[in-house]
Amino acid sequence: MELINKYFPDLSQVQLHQFSKLHDLYLEWNEKINVISRQDTAHIVERHILHSLAIAKVLKFTPGTQIMDVGTGGGLPGLPLAIFFPEAKFTLVDSIGKKIKVVNEIIDALELDNVRAYQKRAEEVPHKFDFITGRGVTNMIDFTGYIRKKIRQENQNGLPNGVLYLKGGDLSTEKEYFGDIYDVMPISDYYQEAFFESKVVVYLDLSY
Repeated sequence: MELINKYFPDLSQVQLHQFSKLHDLYLEWNEKINVISRQDTAHIVERHILHSLAIAKVLKFTPGTQIMDVGTGGGLPGLPLAIFFPEAKFTLVDSIGKKIKVVNEIIDALELDNVRAYQKRAEEVPHKFDFITGRGVTNMIDFTGYIRKKIRQENQNGLPNGVLYLKGGDLSTEKEYFGDIYDVMPISDYYQEAFFESKVVVYLDLSY
């Protein structure tokens, strides 16, 4: 866990143990179900866990913050963030049942009591949230259509409520479409590894 400790030196021993166990669980489950890319199994910490935690570099969720991770797949970025923010509340959703089964098994194995995972589409979740997270689900224009009505109006964090989304590639079309409510934080501002040179956290202010 040296790489995680390098960028997050204040983690507790419990959190470090959970991150280490999360890595092992992904290796174990990936032999049964394709939870992450097979070519990434040697880079789980960097390309999946640390990548997910880039959101924690952008915003520190206050206790009680409600986050929905949409299209969570194998629990990314939701599970690493839930470990990092034990006092925030996470709802992980995906339409693929076998992936949610894996996520629930991991939640139980890590004894995480601040996470719930459901086989649902975002539109089917009855609650509203402070933030919506995602990673490579679809383009932001379509994504926003799915979750626009799921954002609470009352703010309690350092950024107004909205979307925190892990992306890469050409963002010019999205930036033009959303205008001033669309902000880009290069992950290379936080991490030194070459993998992150083209990766960003997109923040979309949907508090209005």
